[in-house]
Amino acid sequence: MNSSDQFRDPFRELIEAYALGSLDPEERAAVAAHLAAGCADCTKALGETRVLVSHLAYLAPEVAPSDMLRGRLLQIVRAEAPTSTAKAKAVSKSPVPFWMWGAVAAALLFALYNAYEAHSLQMTIHKTQESLTAQMELQQESARQLAMARREAVILTDPRSVKIEMSAGNKDLPVLQAVWHPSMGIVVSGQKLLLPYGNRTLQLWLIPRTPGAKPMPSLTRRPDADGKFDLLVANPPDSQGETKALAITEEPEGGSAQPTTTPIWVGAVAGK
Repeated sequence: MNSSDQFRDPFRELIEAYALGSLDPEERAAVAAHLAAGCADCTKALGETRVLVSHLAYLAPEVAPSDMLRGRLLQIVRAEAPTSTAKAKAVSKSPVPFWMWGAVAAALLFALYNAYEAHSLQMTIHKTQESLTAQMELQQESARQLAMARREAVILTDPRSVKIEMSAGNKDLPVLQAVWHPSMGIVVSGQKLLLPYGNRTLQLWLIPRTPGAKPMPSLTRRPDADGKFDLLVANPPDSQGETKALAITEEPEGGSAQPTTTPIWVGAVAGK
């Protein structure tokens, strides 16, 4: 058996009977629906069969049907006409089999489900990446704060550090304490400070010993909500030996290149 016999169209065997009109109504309707679906092989076979039937009709002897036979044929035609018309309309309205529409709907639902699953997976991956990034940033910030706390502890406890008392011009303001380590930097701290107005901030300045030299700007910091002030300067812009005093002014947010207000706190650095 070759491949063409194995996959032979089952409607192909009914084409001859369909052309002769010898099928029962159900088979005839099924073949008509199959032809309406666009089967090229069966349509071609139907055309060939009709040509053959027409030739056979010419070969047959002419015999006039009897009146009784003519009457029976007319009765059969009138009885089957409404049924044939209704079936033909049904076939023309739905050339595609119902099971095929079901398969299309199932494929569409499967595609939509896969798209939803892919979108959900992408959202999960995105959220996981955001969570990992946030955790890494938190770990980095924790490590930075830990390193600053250790550095500050060394500055405050090392015997080589120089302590500087920074008094305020206003006696109602608290005194700030500055500690300067020769290699680790400066720590300035205080308690119960008032918050600067608006977005203004406090800025540290190093006053050089050289006469006429301009103050050297350092870092800025605002007290917290409880008035605690803690400023760590890891890399001062000048050395202890070249600095005459430390001063703190109130400046715009981000700091200034030169002081814009009178210093609030000033502390002399002991000379060596």
